Amino acid sequence: MIGHLTIEKVKVLQLGKFFPVRGGVEKVMYDLTLGLSEMNIHCDMLCASTEDYPAGTSYLNPYARLIVTPTSAKLAATMLSPAMVTTLRTIAKNYDIIHIHHPDPMATLALFFSGYKGKVVLHWHSDILKQKMLLKIYKPLQRWLIKRADHIVGTTPVYVQESPFLKKVQHKVDYIPIGVLPIQADPTLVSQLFGQYKGKHLIFSLGRLVAYKGYEYLIRSAQYLNEKYHILIGGKGPLLQPLQTLIETLGLQDRITLLGYMGDDDIAAHFAVSDVFCLSSIWKTEAFGIVQIEAMSCGVPLVSTDIPGSGVSWVNHHGYSGLVVPRENEEALAQSFKQICEDPVFKMNLSIGSQTRYTQCFTRDKMLQKCLSIYSKCLVENKTKAEQQFSSI
Repeated sequence: MIGHLTIEKVKVLQLGKFFPVRGGVEKVMYDLTLGLSEMNIHCDMLCASTEDYPAGTSYLNPYARLIVTPTSAKLAATMLSPAMVTTLRTIAKNYDIIHIHHPDPMATLALFFSGYKGKVVLHWHSDILKQKMLLKIYKPLQRWLIKRADHIVGTTPVYVQESPFLKKVQHKVDYIPIGVLPIQADPTLVSQLFGQYKGKHLIFSLGRLVAYKGYEYLIRSAQYLNEKYHILIGGKGPLLQPLQTLIETLGLQDRITLLGYMGDDDIAAHFAVSDVFCLSSIWKTEAFGIVQIEAMSCGVPLVSTDIPGSGVSWVNHHGYSGLVVPRENEEALAQSFKQICEDPVFKMNLSIGSQTRYTQCFTRDKMLQKCLSIYSKCLVENKTKAEQQFSSI
């Protein structure tokens, strides 16, 4: 017990982003909401709608509500939802801790106008990098949020240490590694894929088909691999046709397949049959790479790229769970695939290391326990403040 509260009696609000879940930030929010509520901790999630998802409040379980406000427009990758401001003003007083997820200017604006006086945990998933005009407008509000936060957490120690926006507040910075439940594959689907790609070394990658993912270099790496290798890229996005054109221009149709949108069962089966999972990203926009830990839960060796300031290479421990190679370098990618696939002992050791690192660092339980330790600090601070106020009377 801490003061008059136990951690089980604390009420938490996860604030930001949108629903349904389409990216890493909202996945972390949703997983925290579900995980904490399954531990009988009251935890709600307030976010904006996307893809015409209906606004409203629904109960995920007796300890968790999903509160979705309508989106009026989308501007610079931000959901504009004025109703988030009015909703938070109404409900903020019900929570002991608001856990806000950055970057999300709409959520920050809602917190600014909420009148909330309680503890704020700021989850710094990434800097704003691409939207230069948005950052210019948002910067004063971002500075307020950093100052307002009682604790700031990143997903890796590297990212929050390197962020230029957090240099002066390192005394209140910590990190909560993202954690996921282990991926379980359907044996029937796995058997079908083994039959389809019999005798091939399979290199699997998964994500939005956008520039920062570096798929151009992954595709070009096939030029340095023989016919025993096949690269499978799952996901959809604006670069689907340009990437397909590149494959055809290079004459690599028999060595690379763009799989398009993949359901959860299909993804799990591809993890299970892969010899290597590759994260070929080239920009710091890739702050963590959740797909890495999903692959690790299946014991798949990783190949990722060295991105300055990003936490990707912290997640994938070079020589233990996989290999880290220079970014924007197709030859280095190809060499790493051969180094793993053509040395069975090395591959087996990386597979064991991948599974072990997942178990030690990236399970959902690890994420929840670290999150609870941050919340406990908030409660201790509340108790100390209350005692100081009492003693001064």
